[in-house]
Amino acid sequence: MLDIKLIREQGERVHTQLNRRGPGTSKALDQLVEIDARRRDALNKSQTLKNKKKTLSAEVGKLKKQGQNADALMAEVKQINAETDECDGKAGDLEAQVRSTLLNIPNIPSDSTPEGTDESQNREVRKWGEKPAIDFTPKNHLELGESLGLLDLKRAAKISGSRFAVFKGQGAALLRALVQFMLNTQTRENGYEELYPPVLVNEDSLIGTGQLPKFEEDLFKLRDDKLYLIPTAEVPVTNYHRDEILPEESLPVKYAAYTLCFRREAGSYGKDTQGIIRQHQFDKVELVKFVKPEHSYDELEKLVTDAESILQKLKLHYRVVSLCAGDLGFSAAKTYDLEVWLPSQNTYREISSCSNFTDYQARRAMIRYKSKDGGKSELVHTLNGSGLAAGRLFVAVLENFQQADGSIRIPEPLQPYLGGLEVISS
Repeated sequence: MLDIKLIREQGERVHTQLNRRGPGTSKALDQLVEIDARRRDALNKSQTLKNKKKTLSAEVGKLKKQGQNADALMAEVKQINAETDECDGKAGDLEAQVRSTLLNIPNIPSDSTPEGTDESQNREVRKWGEKPAIDFTPKNHLELGESLGLLDLKRAAKISGSRFAVFKGQGAALLRALVQFMLNTQTRENGYEELYPPVLVNEDSLIGTGQLPKFEEDLFKLRDDKLYLIPTAEVPVTNYHRDEILPEESLPVKYAAYTLCFRREAGSYGKDTQGIIRQHQFDKVELVKFVKPEHSYDELEKLVTDAESILQKLKLHYRVVSLCAGDLGFSAAKTYDLEVWLPSQNTYREISSCSNFTDYQARRAMIRYKSKDGGKSELVHTLNGSGLAAGRLFVAVLENFQQADGSIRIPEPLQPYLGGLEVISS
């Protein structure tokens, strides 16, 4: 959530920055400023009335002490009470409108976020590794998975519907190995503390990270309880410290969490319908950081490096892309995507998105830190990124390590997690 003081004091700059996301993005600001002005007028009037009441009450006390009639003044005090209640009620209603409007305004892009209106204008930052030398026509992950008995989408559709998958046999083992490998790397080598959070969260948690109220249509909601299935572990892990004040010496706080994730993928029908690239249920290891504001962009670079370490250990070719302002997520100020090479598509596909949310989520969720000298508490900056999406990593391993005979060569770092298995073959 943006700071209302920033909007009051630097309204033109906020307008300009928000419109980098796309024309008209800032249109709610004018309405917000008008509502906020009315709210402050109501509060000022209420305070003026309270001051007047205090003066009159003192005079009433004097008159009574002197045995004089104070009925007129008491009637005036009564009228002031009614007017004060009306002003306070109006201010409360307008405060709710201010908050509701703020919750629907996205974060301001960072100055270092590239200009652009859509993904075609994202900027490539770097590449790592080499494309695999495949001297035959590569199969896609679905062909490979079905032929080797690793994936079953037909029975998954029978059980649940489209965009679900059953991983079976060595496929299930490979997915589990990828998750364990990623968690071990992030916790043992990159300094993250592991959490295993709930996958059902309340409304306040989703408001805290920015999924609500804007993106409710993309969430799975329970019928009988006010709970939602998480779209990403970012939600429960970020809200782990909601309404808390962290000690300065504890920062940065770094968590890694594996969870199932659930997305309706509203509006995405027709995209990636083949295979397991875009599913309603998927596995992901998420990395979340709580940091001091002055360190957040350095911590973003480190976060990207931590996510990259998985791809580098597996020797998977990928590139890092800086998202342009028009392609940023709602809560993000700056985002890097990691895109892994998929031979069957002859292109790169997103496997991780790493973002700095500055104080946007922290203001919504009231996550602060207090300095060692006991000064005023300040909002932290929050960051998160996939470390990585397990299903898409499964896809990348199958496609990049496929052999001419249809078998899959297991990357060496994964072999200990699979009992020394070197090749998956039919």
